[in-house]
Amino acid sequence: MKESFWGIFVILLGVTSVAFIFFFQNVTNTDEQNYILLKEITEAAMYDAVDLASYRRTGTVRIDREKFVENFIRRFAESVTIGNTYKVEIYDVNETPPKVSLRVSTKLQSNVTEEIIDFDISNRLDAILETPY
Repeated sequence: MKESFWGIFVILLGVTSVAFIFFFQNVTNTDEQNYILLKEITEAAMYDAVDLASYRRTGTVRIDREKFVENFIRRFAESVTIGNTYKVEIYDVNETPPKVSLRVSTKLQSNVTEEIIDFDISNRLDAILETPY
C-alpha cells in the first residue's frame, strides 16, 4: 500500500510539472515572438519607407511617415498569431533623421487550474535607421 501511494504521488507530480512547463513556455514564446517580430518588421518597414526621391535630390535619408505606418501594420498583421489580440501604438515617427518609437501589447489567457489567468505582454522599441557614409 505504501508503494502505491508513492507511485500515485510521482504520477501527479509529473502531470503538474508538465502543466507548469507548458504554461510558462507559452508565455515565454509569446513574448519572444512579439519582440523578434517587432524588431524585424520595424526594420523592414523603415527600409520600405525610405524616400528615394528626397535622397537623390538632397542626399539626406528620410522616411515617409504614412508609408512606414502602412507597411508596418500590413507586415505585422501577416506575421502574428491569429489567436491573440494585439494593440499597436506608434508614438513617434521622425522623418529626418529616421526614428520610430512604438509599442506592441497583447493579452494572453491561460488556465492551469480552473481559474483563467490574464497576462499583459508589452514590448517597446525605439529604432533609428542607420546608413553607412
